[in-house]
Amino acid sequence: MVVRPPSLVTATVALAVLLAGCRSGGGADLGSGPNQTTTTTAPDTPAASTSQPPGSTRQTAPPATTIPGSPPATSAPTTAVPPPPASGLASVQIKLSRVTTFVDPVAMAMRTGDGAFYIAERRGRVRAFRGGAIDPTPVLDISGDVSVGTELGLLGLAFSPDGSKLYVNYTDAKDNNTTRIVEYGMNGLQADPATRRELLSVPQPSTNDKGGQLAFGPDGMLWIGLGDGGGGGDPLDNAQKLTSLLGKILRLDPRPSAGAPYTVPADNPFVSTPGARPEIWALGLRNPARFSFDRATGDLWIADIGQNAREEVDFLPAGARGGQNYGWARVEGTKPYSGAAPAGAVPPLFDIGRGTGACGITGGYVYRGIRIGTLLGAYLYADRCVGQINAVRQTGGQVVDQRAMPATAKPLTAFGQDGAGELYALTQDGAMFRIDPL
Repeated sequence: MVVRPPSLVTATVALAVLLAGCRSGGGADLGSGPNQTTTTTAPDTPAASTSQPPGSTRQTAPPATTIPGSPPATSAPTTAVPPPPASGLASVQIKLSRVTTFVDPVAMAMRTGDGAFYIAERRGRVRAFRGGAIDPTPVLDISGDVSVGTELGLLGLAFSPDGSKLYVNYTDAKDNNTTRIVEYGMNGLQADPATRRELLSVPQPSTNDKGGQLAFGPDGMLWIGLGDGGGGGDPLDNAQKLTSLLGKILRLDPRPSAGAPYTVPADNPFVSTPGARPEIWALGLRNPARFSFDRATGDLWIADIGQNAREEVDFLPAGARGGQNYGWARVEGTKPYSGAAPAGAVPPLFDIGRGTGACGITGGYVYRGIRIGTLLGAYLYADRCVGQINAVRQTGGQVVDQRAMPATAKPLTAFGQDGAGELYALTQDGAMFRIDPL
């Protein structure tokens, strides 16, 4: 699978925000983390997995959407992605160039045929950033419906591939923080409240580990990340239960079907499993607050926030069937947590210990831009408490190159990607940075 990434007007930001995890005995949260000073100390060296996920067939990437005024997008490969530079990551030099500031931004989406950037503010507003300025009128304001605090709020947004509909993921202030996935029709440049249609509601047992990611894949399906519901250590064992949507990545067709508000794709892995929720694509996740597809290959990268000891990145090659079990809460990263790993559990591509102060992984994107050639094919990530930007490359599901980059921002809570594959970063104080060559 390959995601169709949006494009960017030069000097603006495409953002997909990672909400770092806050939980009982767990990692830091986005809303109340410390305002820490800059450091260049890197997190623990990632521990690469010795096993790889199921094999796959790579798919051809579609052309990226181009917005007038944006830098040209790189051409999609027809048979294979470009090889990484022979010099490796050791030669990469980057810096952070400040672009602008928002209030509690938590997610970013772009709309087909529209040059604006649509930003979700955690308190319940979606705002458009166009022509270098933030529109004064919100695109959508549901602040009266959204619970705010710790890991609650408006957590994610995405547009349908044709740009006609806006989807949001939020926790409900009126219903005990229930997660709601809601669709709005777009009327010009505004979401029309009269068209509100709820696709999914998921009751939440606690106030942490909510996930939040919404993304349309190249298959046209809506992908959703949900945490285990919180409480510390997944006391209800939600992540392992196929009867629960919590601790999972879901895959839906948002079009109504047979009286239901959405359609379950026939090729989802648990469609024929008695008692299982057919929406589930993958399970055994603690807080997959952000995931991303490599725009050139379709590989899926999932940053899963840990409990007390390990942060992990899971990797699924393009074309692999769903049904992967990533092990939580039997294991945390590569370490035992509450028993033996489930049979057939997929280990992380790598995991990171908290010995250097890490508290919640900030997942990013694989770099496919043209401005930093030596970074090509590397996945960027950080930790909100450490702030160091890191890069890692994989081959065949094995880490082959890694480095802490010469750029730090704390608390770094998000990465974003533009239509040319260039990357951006967001900090908790609202600053947006473009990742530039040094």
